[in-house]
Amino acid sequence: MTVTVCLSFDFDAMSSWIYGYRTKSPNALSRGEFGAVGAQRLIRLLQERDMSSTWFVPGHSAEAFPEIIESLLEHGHEIGHHGYCHEDPSHMERDEELSVLERGIDVLVSMTGAAPTGYRCPSGSFSEHTLGFLLDHGFRYDSSMMADDFTPYYCRVGDQVAVDKPFVFGDPIDIVEIPFAWSLDDHPFFEHTRSRRGINPGLADPDRVYAVWRGDFDYLYNKLGEGVFTLTMHPQVIGRGHRLLMLERLLDDIAAHADVEFKTMGRYVESWSRANPFHRG
Repeated sequence: MTVTVCLSFDFDAMSSWIYGYRTKSPNALSRGEFGAVGAQRLIRLLQERDMSSTWFVPGHSAEAFPEIIESLLEHGHEIGHHGYCHEDPSHMERDEELSVLERGIDVLVSMTGAAPTGYRCPSGSFSEHTLGFLLDHGFRYDSSMMADDFTPYYCRVGDQVAVDKPFVFGDPIDIVEIPFAWSLDDHPFFEHTRSRRGINPGLADPDRVYAVWRGDFDYLYNKLGEGVFTLTMHPQVIGRGHRLLMLERLLDDIAAHADVEFKTMGRYVESWSRANPFHRG
């Protein structure tokens, strides 16, 4: 029985401010630019602990900071797809979504030499076409959905949803879901934002976040004994000094447990898929 820890980082940099907040403000963009500072700190932190991780990188961020991509590759981290400019697929027409997906792939191939096999949806909102596109383009896994917390599962297409009829489950496809959770994401806790959608106060005490994240790990480790613990972090958020100190404490505490391993999502999916081969419905 083993608990696998997948550390993941969404290196949005300026892209999330440009697309998500529709801003060209130098002040807002500088918050994204700090992501490069945070990324360098995180790479050093992980190197000191010999821990591998997965980074979901928009093509826009990769082009802005090629030195970060080089450093990630040098230190053995996995690079996954996260749109081109952090676009929300649920707000795009079919052809536009496909174009954005392929543009992001092309950028990562040109900079890493390999097509990404993992995907995380910017803003966490698929369209009805997204999973089909991922399957057609050879993706092996996604990490955007929440139908479980510590146990992977195969994604589905073709669910039927109506307000006046029972929910109808669609058909499974050969894409593994590594569950995501907002409670295991640093952005809602820490990042203070104002937009047309309202205000996220953020700026949480790191000890509070440690308690939430450590509590979920303890439940998985002590109650279930096997599964995947996935943290979602953003270099521009977690990269602040007092938050990094909390992350260091958490990682050291988790690593002190027996039968815990740290893996990239890609490597974890390889082993999980062998143990749980895909079967059509």
